[in-house]
Amino acid sequence: MEYCESETAAAESEQHLIAAAYHIVKALGASKTLNNDMKRILTDLDVQLSKMTAVQENEADRTREMENKLKFAQRKIMSFQSRSLKIWDLGPGEDYGYLKAVDEVRRLAEILQNMPSNQTRKVKQLLDEAENILHKAMARLQEELVHILSKNMQPLEHEFVLLESCQVASLEEESIVPNEDESFEILSQRGRRGPDCEQYVVDLVHPRAIPLIKCIAELMFASNYDKEFCQSFISFWKQALDDYLINLHVKQLSIDDVLKMDWKRLTYRIRIWCRATRRIVGFYLASQKRLFDKILGEFGSTSSSCFIETSKASVSCLLNFGQAVLICPPRPERLFCLLDMYETLSKFLPDLGDLFAEEAGSLVEIEFHELLKRLGNSAKEIFLEFGNHVASNTSTIPFTSGSITHLTRYVMNYIMLLVEYGDTLNSLLEEQNLENTDQFSQAEVSQIINLNNTSPMAHSLKSVTSVLEANLDTKSDLYGDESLKHIFMMNNIHYMVQKIENSQLRWYFGDEWIRRHVWKFRQHETCYERITWSSILSQLKDDGSKGKAMLKDKCRKFNTAFEEVYKSQTAWKIPDAQLREELRISTSQKVIHAYRPFASRLAKCCISDKYIKYTEDDLGNYIWDLFEGSPKSLNHAKRR
Repeated sequence: MEYCESETAAAESEQHLIAAAYHIVKALGASKTLNNDMKRILTDLDVQLSKMTAVQENEADRTREMENKLKFAQRKIMSFQSRSLKIWDLGPGEDYGYLKAVDEVRRLAEILQNMPSNQTRKVKQLLDEAENILHKAMARLQEELVHILSKNMQPLEHEFVLLESCQVASLEEESIVPNEDESFEILSQRGRRGPDCEQYVVDLVHPRAIPLIKCIAELMFASNYDKEFCQSFISFWKQALDDYLINLHVKQLSIDDVLKMDWKRLTYRIRIWCRATRRIVGFYLASQKRLFDKILGEFGSTSSSCFIETSKASVSCLLNFGQAVLICPPRPERLFCLLDMYETLSKFLPDLGDLFAEEAGSLVEIEFHELLKRLGNSAKEIFLEFGNHVASNTSTIPFTSGSITHLTRYVMNYIMLLVEYGDTLNSLLEEQNLENTDQFSQAEVSQIINLNNTSPMAHSLKSVTSVLEANLDTKSDLYGDESLKHIFMMNNIHYMVQKIENSQLRWYFGDEWIRRHVWKFRQHETCYERITWSSILSQLKDDGSKGKAMLKDKCRKFNTAFEEVYKSQTAWKIPDAQLREELRISTSQKVIHAYRPFASRLAKCCISDKYIKYTEDDLGNYIWDLFEGSPKSLNHAKRR
């Protein structure tokens, strides 16, 4: 300040000195004692001093002109700023009028700054005034920028967001306990979420406002208020992005928050993460990036740096949650959520690369690449350990009624859902296989890959079902009744066959596997019939004895054995209606076929009804009561 004042004082002293010299020359020129040489020197000096005075007068005129222009622009600016309404709300054209007036002040300040006499007190005063006006105008432009952006934001598919909000809210009511068939659907959202959201961009701001926003940016950058523009621009879009995350139900969660969640709540949060990642990366950030390039693209790296600064908090939120999930214990039920996260991230990782292509954003891409790799490794670990999880499910008590175990339902429904991720799992397992074949020659690697022309996933699925069969076989030994053991194995293997035959699992297991296991459960069916009924029906055979006492004894033994079977096997259960009916029909045919000639022999020998408790129809009807899982007993009374 002292330096500027001294410079101004020096400039004014110079003006006074020129004026004094001019008067002295005029006075000397009037003297009659001067010779011709002196007169010529004084004349030249007079011309030079006249020129200098004219320049000063011209500069004074120019300064007055600049002052008038500055006052005119100031009045215009103040007339806008004194109103209560924002300039954008005053009507069409008003905003550009304001910008023109501000640009005039900027131009005048630039001229004043570059004037040769910029150190005179008057010019310095005008320059200070111009800069003060410009500073106030820039502050107002920051407010106007935020106002224009907020007034012209486009609705972000409001109906879509509401629909997703309803879907997300409903997730909290669903059960994820893997006991029954229907509960397994909750483990995977891949089939529910509809088609993947491909990357697309929309106008986040109405196109009519873009030219005005660009003009504000150009004016503020030209006025060296680029930092202030970027501050306001970044702050506005940070808040907009935060609001969008709130609409998508995304929360800032610490690692401790995630680790403390129960599985139901964590599953809910993972689904939100997948949905938010698709929407944020595939839609919002792509649209935001295009907008930033439109507004700031001509200012070098400013567009990219502003975009990275705006989006880094939300992107870090998604990244941190993914990393926290990986710290959770690798339980089987978490595989589907991990695969959902892996597929979501895998699909949109190239888009992240495009969005953060510059060096400043490369770290974001690197961190998400690392997250993708860890998600894949964790999913592989859980999948490959699933067989051990099945094998470790032991019991010391036989499963009630010989029905289908929870483990069988769990495993089959689990692997049915895995089919939805077949391509992803095959890709992950192929990487695993290639990593494990480093010690083999190329020919051996090719032989391993092409062995049985089986995909890695098909091999793993068959391995899991083999472990399940071994587990069932061990559990079947817990039954003291050999017949019930075969009913148990028949039920469970039949269930496995049905699940595979009637789903996409068929393509992984093949017809040969299905045929072999159909034969297995049919064998158990045959063994049941042989063990249960052979000894009973042997009482009905014609062994040549014709005495009434012998026939009465046979009849009594048959009745007792049949009643015992009825009492025990009505409590047994065959859940599949068709399988249950087939076994009843087969059993009924065998029993009635053996009982008919026996009844004829009883009639010929005139055995009384006291010994003949059941007719052929009675036996058929009673056999139809078997395998319902509801114990009954016969009270020695015929059905009416």
